[in-house]
This record gives sequence, C-alpha cells and structure tokens, in this order.
Amino acid sequence: MPEMPEIEAHAERLAKDYVGRTLTTLHPFNFTALKTAVPPPEAAYGHEVQSIGRRGKYLTIEFEPLTMVIHLMQGGRLLPDTKLSKKPRGGQARIIFDETDADDTIPPLLLTEQGTERRAGIWCVAAGELATTAPIDKLGPEACDVDAAELAHLFGEKSMRIHGFLRDQRAVAGIGRRLANEVCWQARISPFATTKKLAAEGATKVVDAIAVCVAEGLEYERSREDMSKSKDRPSNAHGQTGEPCPRSGEHGDDTIRAIEYSGYTVNYCPSCQTGGKILADNTTSKFLK
Repeated sequence: MPEMPEIEAHAERLAKDYVGRTLTTLHPFNFTALKTAVPPPEAAYGHEVQSIGRRGKYLTIEFEPLTMVIHLMQGGRLLPDTKLSKKPRGGQARIIFDETDADDTIPPLLLTEQGTERRAGIWCVAAGELATTAPIDKLGPEACDVDAAELAHLFGEKSMRIHGFLRDQRAVAGIGRRLANEVCWQARISPFATTKKLAAEGATKVVDAIAVCVAEGLEYERSREDMSKSKDRPSNAHGQTGEPCPRSGEHGDDTIRAIEYSGYTVNYCPSCQTGGKILADNTTSKFLK
C-alpha cells in the first residue's frame, strides 16, 4: 500500500497539471467507488481545483465547496486517463475536467484498483469540515510532524509494540508496513519493543528514524514520473529476508530475518535490533520485548 512518501510525491505530480483545472464530472463505475452521499460531488462542478495534497495515506483534492478524499488502498492508482475506455480495467471512478479552460488539453483522472476487494474510493467532505469528518477524523498526527516530546506522550498513553503503533493510523498517520520495518531498523530497536518501555529516549530515536526514512522515500519518489511499485522502493530491511544486513560491516555478518503474518511481514536484523536474539512466530512462542 502506498505510504506517506509515495502519496506526497504523487500529489505533487498531480498538482502541477491539475491545480486550476475546472471539474465537470465525477463518474463512478460502481456503487462502492463513492463513499459519501452528502455533499454530492455535483456541488464542486464548475469549480477549479485549489490544491492537491495529502493527509496520512489519503490523497486530497480541494475545491471551494468540498474536498475529495481518495484512498488508493492496496492496489489502487489515480492517474491521467489517456485511453478513455468505456470499461477500464479495475476502473472505480473517472474525474473529468473542462478542457477549454486552459491552452492545453488535460485528460481525466482515473481511479483504478486491481484485485477483487474494491476498497479504494472517494469521500466528498464539505469545506471546512475535513478534520472532523470521516475518514480523516480518525487519523492521528502526521508521523513526520511529531516531535520527540509529543511522541513520548503518545507512547505513554497506550502500551503496545512499536511496529503495531507505527502502523496504527489512529496513533500516527502516514506509516504502513514497509516504513514500520524501515523505521525500526533505522532506529536500531526491536519491532516488538513496547512503547512505554521505549519512553523518551526511544521516542527520540524513532522521530529521527522517521525523518531519515521519509526523506529517503521522498527523494526516490520525486525522481520518478509515476508512483513506484512496492518492490521497487528503497529498503534496508523490508522485503530483504535472507539478505545481508546493510550494517554487517559494523557488527559482523548477519541477515535480515522475517516473522510472517497473514497480511504482512515483520523484517528485522537480530544484531542491529534485538541483541542477537531471534524473534519467533507468535503462534509458537513469546515475542522479544
């Protein structure tokens, strides 16, 4: 699933071409694509795009009367639609703009989602109500904006494993499976260290690690013309099971290990993060704290 760096860079690319364009139509291809009924998307017809941005892992397209909030989910994309197929593969919705309000033509934006879940979609939120309306109202602070003191406070509110905390959008917004693995590796902490035990010292390490990982991700995404695929994103630990740890020269040879779950994989280096101990599957033994 695209995370903070991918969504941020994609919003920047879209903003270059679509800010200032006038909306004419939002055409859902199925009933699951539009997640809200009020306000209707028609309220924004004839209005220009004021900004395209991000909140957490959501894209936002702002018009004067409302903001469209778009979640790409696991296999979704929002891209210029140059083919204009009547039944585009994986098509969820088409956002159409007036081609006569600029010197050059602009293709519609096509929201697609591969697979069968059909969870990608668009919410229309009235102007001024974005922060207090679903789905944005459930999000925690932006992970890249939290300082060490605020993060230490959040750590103290609820004791949970740091890997789960980082992925919980209600705790901090914008981090998913890949970044959670990368942040823990960068901070040299166990993915299953508890937030209360990490405390202020651990919060400082995590804040610094988030800054490094997000900056690396943004630099890579901004070098591209389109959003990357998960396997192409720069990673030191995520998806590197069995590969040498990039720090092997510092602590002796070690490889990246994995704990597999039904929906995701936790990657880590024992030498860097767990004092050399191997974390076992939680169905068979206890986690390292």
